[in-house]
Amino acid sequence: MNDFLSALILGIVEGITEFLPISSTGHLIIVNQFVGFTEQFANMFDVVIQLGAILSVVVYFWKRLIPLGFNKSSDNQGIFDLWKKTLVGVIPALGIGFLVGKYIEELLFNTTVVAIALIVGGLILLYIENKRPSVRISSIQHLSYKTAFLIGLIQCLAMIPGTSRSAATIIGAMLLGATRVVAAEFSFFLAIPTMFAASAYSFFKNSMFLTAHELIVVACGFFVSFIVAWMVIAGFMNYISKRDFKPFAYYRIVLGIFVLIYFGFLQS
Repeated sequence: MNDFLSALILGIVEGITEFLPISSTGHLIIVNQFVGFTEQFANMFDVVIQLGAILSVVVYFWKRLIPLGFNKSSDNQGIFDLWKKTLVGVIPALGIGFLVGKYIEELLFNTTVVAIALIVGGLILLYIENKRPSVRISSIQHLSYKTAFLIGLIQCLAMIPGTSRSAATIIGAMLLGATRVVAAEFSFFLAIPTMFAASAYSFFKNSMFLTAHELIVVACGFFVSFIVAWMVIAGFMNYISKRDFKPFAYYRIVLGIFVLIYFGFLQS
């Protein structure tokens, strides 16, 4: 398959799945079985194009993320508080990722793990929606630093491919008393430093070995994922203000079963 067509397909997949609780990494691992990128380039490409999707969060929420100067206005104070909570929340992922990230990539990045994680995550989402935890946190301002850290700790489950970083943070936030909207928003904000660090590390580790052609392919996937993710965020925020996560749970379960059957039996 043409490299630029592969980059286009993967960029679209990344843009659609990064912020939905259905696992972007899991989908990219599955799609990479068909598009033909080599393993080392595929792993680096998948991580770096996630940064394109993450930048769409900054663009979409820029008024809530970028202070207008460094004065002490109430708006700016809220922005600084949000960033501090986000940085507290990302500490567990940075620490655990540094210690075991390499081993997880070597041992768990396969379709069987993805399928099982998709199914288990879907069942947990259904449980959460049916249990309906009591709501104590109705805005990011009401989110304590302790809760932000605990959500970040739960986010580390997303190191298992197929779990979904957004699903892990959303589930964690809802279990700790946040509304769906607050859970989704904090998941978006937490993604910025988490994925920026992962993407930057992967790119700089591998960029010196990339050809000019491969750099252009990465740039293509990066741009496509940015545009698609920006559109998905807008639709997703509108959706969860009115509906629950059950459709995503059912999708995860069906996809996980399909992947187990296809790669476990039909390809054996």
